[in-house]
Amino acid sequence: MYSFLRREVTFTMQAPPDRSTRSPRRRAQGDEYANPGEMRKRSVVIAGHRTSVSLENAFWEALKAEASARGQTVNQIITGIDKQRFGNLSSAIRLFVLRNLQTALEQAHPPAS
Repeated sequence: MYSFLRREVTFTMQAPPDRSTRSPRRRAQGDEYANPGEMRKRSVVIAGHRTSVSLENAFWEALKAEASARGQTVNQIITGIDKQRFGNLSSAIRLFVLRNLQTALEQAHPPAS
């Protein structure tokens, strides 16, 4: 079931630029070099109701990429996740992203028969 764990996957990260001259507000407005592990709280609208979700930057980026690939907005993706979740919304989003990455890995590297 977890055959994807046996495959080697590497990620390359660029060093962040020197931020000593950048204002805190600029850093908070979406920085492509942001720390992937840094928590970011964003407002989303689910079924017409505004709420906030806290996720690490890496999950926000993966969620935005998936929404773009599907031709949907992040709010539309989160609304779909919300309809199917059983627990915490942030956790449900992380599991959604994880499942999508697992599927992509399995499609890119199918198990040998």
